[in-house]
Amino acid sequence: MLKNYIDLMRPSQYFKNLFIFAPLFFGLKITNIELLFRTLFAFLSFSLIASAVYVFNDYHDVEEDKTHPTKKNRPLASGSISKQTALLLMLLLLLVGLSTASLMGRQMLYIVFGYLVLNIAYTLKLKHVAIIDVFIIAIGYVLRLFIGSAVTNIELTLWIILMTFLLALFLAIAKRRDDVLIFLSSGEKARKVIDGYNLDLVNLSMTIIASVTIVSYIITFVALFFTKVVIIINVIIVFSKRTMNI
Repeated sequence: MLKNYIDLMRPSQYFKNLFIFAPLFFGLKITNIELLFRTLFAFLSFSLIASAVYVFNDYHDVEEDKTHPTKKNRPLASGSISKQTALLLMLLLLLVGLSTASLMGRQMLYIVFGYLVLNIAYTLKLKHVAIIDVFIIAIGYVLRLFIGSAVTNIELTLWIILMTFLLALFLAIAKRRDDVLIFLSSGEKARKVIDGYNLDLVNLSMTIIASVTIVSYIITFVALFFTKVVIIINVIIVFSKRTMNI
């Protein structure tokens, strides 16, 4: 019984929420215990909210999932958990998640509300719209970055935001490519939106995004390298001037 509730919450998807720790890592503050605990608390809070979104998705798609070859085994679709119980679980997860998120400040709460609105729209309509669906998935990863930034007050650089978005977009399109290949080989549609994709489109998209991502990574690391070089040169110049004055 407990396993069914855990499966409905999809904790296996929590690895996505590790992006909340990215600002702490890139800001070189990962050893700051206070910020680390704040980020961990935000991670746990957001994970509960994400689980509420997963429950809502299964609740909305339950009839469709019953006829799906693999999704029919999900707790709601299989009847292991009733719709009423799932709804109560979703509300409980939302209540606890939003309550704990509010303790981290208004900024995190605003981002969480944005995440909820985006995912409600995704579940109800936008996940059936090709291209838009993968962009929403990528935006979800960026929102996780913003949460990490909000609870630690570590400012995000444009490049980190861009690289996260591009990487998430690449992974989302790669998933759609797998779905297209499954459809071409077996005729089985993993999701309705596959009608809006074809192999040439996803291959071209992956090539373009991979190229842009690689260039972005190179520019970022080159910029960081030259920034450090400039800092070192300035330190040397200041030190030299002080030595000469002595």
